[in-house]
Amino acid sequence: MSARAWLESARDDARSWADGRSPWLRAPLLAYLAYAGGRHLASAEYRSWFAGITLAFHEMGHIVFSPLGRTLMFLGGSILQLLIPLAAALYLLLRQRDWFGLSVGLSWLATSLFELAVYVDDANRGNLALVGFSDQPEHDWDVLLTQWHVLNHAQTFAAVIKGAGALTWGAALWLGAWLILEMWRAQDAPRPAR
Repeated sequence: MSARAWLESARDDARSWADGRSPWLRAPLLAYLAYAGGRHLASAEYRSWFAGITLAFHEMGHIVFSPLGRTLMFLGGSILQLLIPLAAALYLLLRQRDWFGLSVGLSWLATSLFELAVYVDDANRGNLALVGFSDQPEHDWDVLLTQWHVLNHAQTFAAVIKGAGALTWGAALWLGAWLILEMWRAQDAPRPAR
C-alpha cells in the first residue's frame, strides 16, 4: 500500500470513528492541551498536568535500564519518559481505535519532549533541583554529554528536542481539532431515513 493510500485509509477510519461521538468533552481537553503546549513553549519553568507522571516514568527508567550499564542507566530515564507517552498514544489508536486518544497521547509526548529539553539545557548550568535515589543525585545529561565530550552543545541539543516537541504538539493539536470538527459536522449532517 502506498503512503497516500494509507493516509487516505487512516483519514477515512478517523472520520468513521468521529461519527456519532460528542465533541463537548473533548473540546475543553484539547483547549487545555493547546494552553499547556503554549505555556511550555513560552516558559521553561511551566509544568503541565503530565509533569508528575512523566517524572515518575523518568525515574523508573533509571531502574529499568540500570542492568544495562552506567550509560544506559543515565539515558534510561529520558528514554522511558518518551517511550511511555508514545506507547500510550499507539495503544489508544491500535488497541482501542481511539483517534482522539492518539491526539492526547501525542500531546503528552510533546510535553515530555519539552521537559526533556529543559533538562538537557540545564546540563552545563546545574540550576535545576534534581530528584534521585541518593542524597546527591547526578544530573543525567551533565554526565552523558560530558562523557560524550559535547557538553558545550547542550543548548543546541535542547533546542532540537524542543523543536521536536513543538512539531509533535502541533500535529497532536491539528489531529484533535480536525477530529472535533468532524464530530461537529457529523452531528449537523442529516441522518438517512430508516
